Amino acid sequence: MMPTWSTACLDWKQRIVNRQSLVTFDALFPAEAEAALSIFRDLRIIDVPGRPTIEQCCLPWVYDLPRALFGSFDADGISGDDNLGRRLIRYFFLCVAKKNTKSTLAAGIMVTALLRNWRESGEFYILAPTKEVADNSFFPARDMIRADEELLKLLHVQDSQRLITHRTTGAFLKVAAADSETVSGKKTIGLLIDELWLFGQRANAESMIREAEGGLNSRPEGFVIYATTQSNKPPSGIFDQKLKDFRDIRDGKLVDPQSLPIIYEFPEEMIKSKAYEKPENWFIPNPNWGKSVDPNFLIGKRAEAARGGKASLIDWDAKFLNVQAGMSQRADGWAGAELWDRGIDTSLTLDAVLDRSEVVTMGLDGGGLDDLLGAGVVGREKVTKRWLGWACALISTIGLYRRKANLTEYRKFIASGDLIVFRFHSKDAEEAESDPDVAALLAEFPPAISVEGELPFDIKFVVDLVAKIRDIGLLAQVGVDAAGIGAIVDALAGIDITQDAETLDAVRQGIGLMGAYKTVERKLGDRTFLHCGSELLNWCVGNARVVLTTTASRIAREEAGFGKIDPLIALFNAAHLMTLNPEAGGLSVFDTMGDDQDPQSDAESAASLAEEAAILGDPQHPRFEEMRERVNARLAANDTDEFYA
Repeated sequence: MMPTWSTACLDWKQRIVNRQSLVTFDALFPAEAEAALSIFRDLRIIDVPGRPTIEQCCLPWVYDLPRALFGSFDADGISGDDNLGRRLIRYFFLCVAKKNTKSTLAAGIMVTALLRNWRESGEFYILAPTKEVADNSFFPARDMIRADEELLKLLHVQDSQRLITHRTTGAFLKVAAADSETVSGKKTIGLLIDELWLFGQRANAESMIREAEGGLNSRPEGFVIYATTQSNKPPSGIFDQKLKDFRDIRDGKLVDPQSLPIIYEFPEEMIKSKAYEKPENWFIPNPNWGKSVDPNFLIGKRAEAARGGKASLIDWDAKFLNVQAGMSQRADGWAGAELWDRGIDTSLTLDAVLDRSEVVTMGLDGGGLDDLLGAGVVGREKVTKRWLGWACALISTIGLYRRKANLTEYRKFIASGDLIVFRFHSKDAEEAESDPDVAALLAEFPPAISVEGELPFDIKFVVDLVAKIRDIGLLAQVGVDAAGIGAIVDALAGIDITQDAETLDAVRQGIGLMGAYKTVERKLGDRTFLHCGSELLNWCVGNARVVLTTTASRIAREEAGFGKIDPLIALFNAAHLMTLNPEAGGLSVFDTMGDDQDPQSDAESAASLAEEAAILGDPQHPRFEEMRERVNARLAANDTDEFYA
């Protein structure tokens, strides 16, 4: 009879605080689980005084993963003939703070799997981003064998080759180099991927891991263990993808009974309230608290990290408290990142911004061959005068190739429609598109192609977008980098968007944008700047860092050049123009100064509108309904189709 189980753990917040197991089901096949655990428990850890066994020096949590892994193997086809020799749970994600015996636990599981394996010449691998990381699991496995005479008779250890071979079955456990060519063609039964967070920073990691896991297709008893601590930077690449997926499985948002998450982290509420900073709560991400984890050591080291500054503290919290570094936690990050979530309004599509705005400014940035071309739009909302922001980006296939480290992020942005890929007609494009990783992405998302005789696709896209906003009477100005791409300026001139017409402005970059990004910071703080909250923009905000000069500051990306910020800078360019208080059609309020109007009447009108805007910006205000009805009545009297919701 087929067993039933769920790998979700909906009450994990209560369980983790109460030090209960994060695995909510019993072993699917108890006899298999116990046979494996009888081996696992007796493995010795030689770098602990007295060479204790795992059972003697670890807490009960260490059995959750091996019990579930080995206990999901249907050796006798009990759950149906089709499942004979099949493992019903195949993917395991262990995320825990440093020094909780993560690598030692994984080593014990791999040795146990090698001993329990029935397939001759079976292949088991440890895949790690560096030799040093791989050794963190290989050396404990080697030492467990050498500490047991019986195991030494069964298993042959070859240090120089990082290889352990079963003398009877010929099955082996081997460290594999982290590259696609090395892992290609493996018939993997068991795969340990250690420190997944480091793979997240590698360009080809997703493709390489997919290749390494491919052997499970012909090995129904196969399994993969992803073991990791948190990253000291916002999660990226394959690590970000797996972390989100396994969290969703844990939370019941994604149903996948073949995948089991075991994640020791603080509940979000404890992060927001700063409760994670209290030592009495540090047992939560440290399940081996009091054993391999020394509380007094952690207290002293965190105080030391705090004295070292924000960057040191972020790194320490990520490693020893398993706290995810957010986009607001860069030591040199933009202050607005801490407030960014306040402004999220997911209803703000481009059309929504245009529908709700009385005037719009637009900014452009980037556009090199290996760069994003960012387009940002800021609208001033009717009545409330709040700023509404939206952005998108374009990238060539050459840019995909030259920035392969970002492919995982780019795939998400393309899928959401916030990033558009296009093709340049050149030999460089042919070379880029022949790359396997780029080709795989383009097979999923074919690039847009320029029409012969027309502007390049990215330039045409920008021109069409500007024309759309202008033609509905909302465009005030377009802001471009003064040192930007001349082809864009020339193309905009073709639709009469020029500096002479005062519809194009060369926005000073560097410290020249300081006023714009500080204005956005303040508006995020008082919730008068709303934005679309796209993953693309969120990523750019996390990448933005502030570089201080003697008398000012400027926004920059990380030195390596992979963390792009072009769409954010485009948004700041548009924000700079909006600070000039423009009117649609390129007119500023300064253009109407001196008109023959009653000053007292103007002052009263301005005060009234300011009061309306302030009240409508706060739905909790006691006069909100009164003011909403007043505004809607005025709009109706003016015979417009708009109304304030």
